[in-house]
Amino acid sequence: MLGTVWRTYERLLRKDKTQDSFPARQLFVLALCRICEPIAFMSIFPYAYRMIESFNIATDPDHISIYAGMLITAFAFAEFSTGIVWGRISDRVGRKPVLIFGLMGTALSMIIFGFATNLQTAIIARAVGGLLNGNVGVLQTTVAELVTVKEHQPRAYSIMPFVWCLGSIIGPVMGGALAQPCTAYPWLFNQGSIFETYPFLLPNLVCVVILIFGIAIGILFLEETHADKRHRSDWGRRLGNVLLQKALGTTFGFPAEAKSSICYDDHASSIEDEQPPGYRSTEGSPRILSVSRIDLSPQSDVESRQSSRGGQGFINILNKQVILVIVAYGVLAYHSVSFDILMPLFLSEPVSHEKPQLPFKFSGGFAMSTKTIGFMMAVQGVYSMVAQLFLFPFLVRRLGTLRTFRFVLLVWPLLYFIVPYLVLLPCQLQKLGIYACLIVKITFHVIAFPSTAILIANAAPSKSVLGLINGVAASVACLARALGPTTTGFFHTAGLKMGYNGLAWWIGGIVCAIGAFESIWMEEVEGRTDRPCEEEEQPVCEPLLHTLSVDSSADDLPRRGSLDSVEELDLSKAVKA
Repeated sequence: MLGTVWRTYERLLRKDKTQDSFPARQLFVLALCRICEPIAFMSIFPYAYRMIESFNIATDPDHISIYAGMLITAFAFAEFSTGIVWGRISDRVGRKPVLIFGLMGTALSMIIFGFATNLQTAIIARAVGGLLNGNVGVLQTTVAELVTVKEHQPRAYSIMPFVWCLGSIIGPVMGGALAQPCTAYPWLFNQGSIFETYPFLLPNLVCVVILIFGIAIGILFLEETHADKRHRSDWGRRLGNVLLQKALGTTFGFPAEAKSSICYDDHASSIEDEQPPGYRSTEGSPRILSVSRIDLSPQSDVESRQSSRGGQGFINILNKQVILVIVAYGVLAYHSVSFDILMPLFLSEPVSHEKPQLPFKFSGGFAMSTKTIGFMMAVQGVYSMVAQLFLFPFLVRRLGTLRTFRFVLLVWPLLYFIVPYLVLLPCQLQKLGIYACLIVKITFHVIAFPSTAILIANAAPSKSVLGLINGVAASVACLARALGPTTTGFFHTAGLKMGYNGLAWWIGGIVCAIGAFESIWMEEVEGRTDRPCEEEEQPVCEPLLHTLSVDSSADDLPRRGSLDSVEELDLSKAVKA
């Protein structure tokens, strides 16, 4: 069965063998690695309240939500503190090692969290996960280096958010089902077992198994995308190809560049010596095959590596457009997480029977049950996956990334202004209004976040510093997500005391409007690719090296000697000139 599925997938990806085709194969591998993290991250949310309750530290039930917020904040602040560091490390050692190490760090965090018996240990576990995982920025860098055709960006950048949405649905369901197994499934788990001592260990162990699966997939099949590191010998991918060959009769194929750097470099000089003096050409050498993949950005790799080491170079890397997009990313992360926190609170709050004093002074919620709210969140998650795959690419292809992003930011503040007034609708229209607002919010969400990823990738001065830039962006977003719940909770509490239920919502709308105003100065920069477009004029220097077009996939074609190429040159015209 598995072999049939794989062969079907292979047929769908036949066109992936061409250089400019959509990198579906590697994005598929990256998605398998990525989905492990949202499953693990989101699995704790259903039982976080019960876990803190079991610590017996909250004298007032209202304080439990504060401690639960501390768990989220600990992870976000830890991730913020190391985001730039992991971005720089990925520029030095490559993207693949950092991604795999991030999955290992998450697995370690889940093990500690499962064995936590007090709040301090739980917070340390969450902080360890944030410190050791820099995958948010590195993933964006990897996608940017895989996608070398601008037309493919909308489709490619919608995949990772889709995977996160899918994982955010699977994770809570799994976490809620497996927590406290001795209570939930007494016929299966005996009293006095390890799962009674540690009632929240089982979902974390299952998450660790899933993470180990992601680590194995990454080691065996994930391709390094860093320009300077992707030609290295990769024992993991070699082993993966062997396993695939034996299991399914097919392989991912090892890159021609890596083969040439491993097998043929030592023989290059002997190949050149066989040709007559003065007419030597490397067109028959495997090393010339990597010419089509050289990064032709104006800033060379040497210069970009020097500039990524700090000082004046760091300032040059963070140019005006990069800074504008990163600031927009932080603002977006702040008000988006604020919306996500406010909506469940708004739906849970009791119905107010006080007469509203329009236009602004009114209070109350909808007094919905957790089951109803959970169903609404599930509907929201399913819609977000569909919108991520189809709506976002459709809009960006027709309007452009920046224009789509700017339009969303200009309309979004209106949503923050409208939501509090849903309590004033007739009862029969309230649920319809809630669903409408949730759908609009998710639509804006799935458009805005991938758009910022594309804008950051295109604004980078060189692909070789993408890791650092995405690390900075991830750190800023993590800081915004850490501050968002705290400040939003403060304004919401203050608003309830004064009778203004919409205070926190309207402040979120003002923050969103600031982001929209800031986007006026943003420009849509043409994205850099790892190879020149076909329409671009090819280099005219050293004609003897480039008289024939050599492609890495054309090893089976008959090759012409360098002397044949020279005979075709009309040297008389050059002499007359």
